[in-house]
Amino acid sequence: MRNIGCTIWFLLVTIADIELQKSKNKSFQLHNTNNMERESTHNNAYKSKLHQISQTTPTALWNDSCSVGELTNSIADGAVGATCNPVIVLEVLNKEWDIWKEYIQKLINEYPSATEDELAWLLIEEMSKKAAVLLEPVFERENGKNGRLSIQTDPRLYRNAQKIVEQAMRFSELAPNIIVKIPATKAGIEAMEEVTYRGVSINATVSFTVPQAIAVAEAVERGLKRREKEGKDITTMGPVCTIMVGRLDDSLKITADKENIIANPEIFDWAGVAAMKKAYQIYNERGYRLRLLSAAFRNHLHWSQFIGGNVVISPPYKWQQRYNGSDVPIMNYMDIPVDPKIIAELEKKFKDFRRAYDENGMTVEKFDCFPATVVTLKQFCQATTDLIAKIRSLMLV
Repeated sequence: MRNIGCTIWFLLVTIADIELQKSKNKSFQLHNTNNMERESTHNNAYKSKLHQISQTTPTALWNDSCSVGELTNSIADGAVGATCNPVIVLEVLNKEWDIWKEYIQKLINEYPSATEDELAWLLIEEMSKKAAVLLEPVFERENGKNGRLSIQTDPRLYRNAQKIVEQAMRFSELAPNIIVKIPATKAGIEAMEEVTYRGVSINATVSFTVPQAIAVAEAVERGLKRREKEGKDITTMGPVCTIMVGRLDDSLKITADKENIIANPEIFDWAGVAAMKKAYQIYNERGYRLRLLSAAFRNHLHWSQFIGGNVVISPPYKWQQRYNGSDVPIMNYMDIPVDPKIIAELEKKFKDFRRAYDENGMTVEKFDCFPATVVTLKQFCQATTDLIAKIRSLMLV
């Protein structure tokens, strides 16, 4: 009897344990289901990953194109800015030739004595104006900080500050929400101060390094202080400084190949990120009144590593589609430093990284001969030449 009683007791305890475990499992499943439902509801509040970032972090999205179709889609994802330059215009023409061919022919007929160069820049201006219209509601809502169309000055003027200023002032009259791209060359830095003083918001381009970012910020500050001293308004100005993070990476890869430098492959993807993060830290410490902008995307680090920062990310539309389909979690990466071991290896093996990362690594006089600057200016100038040839194809028939 005693054995039977023990057996019955054991069975009762076992049944009780099973029921308890079932109850726990049911509770766990219900908890997970509720979490999933809340997560689904939370995610459904946003149209995409980029839209969520634009709505929940200080990080602003700009579209690296003035294509009306691409910009319209990007605005739906939270974009609050866009870019136009000869490279982009050439890309848009190649994609939308049937749309723009008739307009180019119209320009040719309306301006019978215009040069190929003049017609090319009239086309660039027209594309910029069309894109700027789409961004005007954002511009008005955010009082000029965002909602701007960034139009680039002629890259062939990189040595002539006065010519840059003249073209920048012309561009500033195209629409109320124009921001003018000026190269971070010696002449460009001089021009930035002057056009800022005249009330034009600038976007520094052909910029890859911490010394350039600081020189740009100081030039903008000088221009703003000159305006303030004369009692002129600066409240609606929204200057930015681009760091072309991917192009710094590219430049070091080229150097490694030329000089037979062996390095851990992953370090090359972090050079531009490291420069951007260091410049961001300095901007915050010194209170510069402009934001940094990340451009020249090569991998997701050039976007994801800056989430959470009060910066602009400006990927081409195809990269925006990739990011929206990615599994990169949304969190504050901007405050996470680059691995010191990666920084140490980059500094040890690459002189140009030391020049790019050290705030005193270059003087303004050396900006024009920095390898990434040389390569980028050549490419921008060639794109301008190719754009003019595209115009010529309709003029000489």
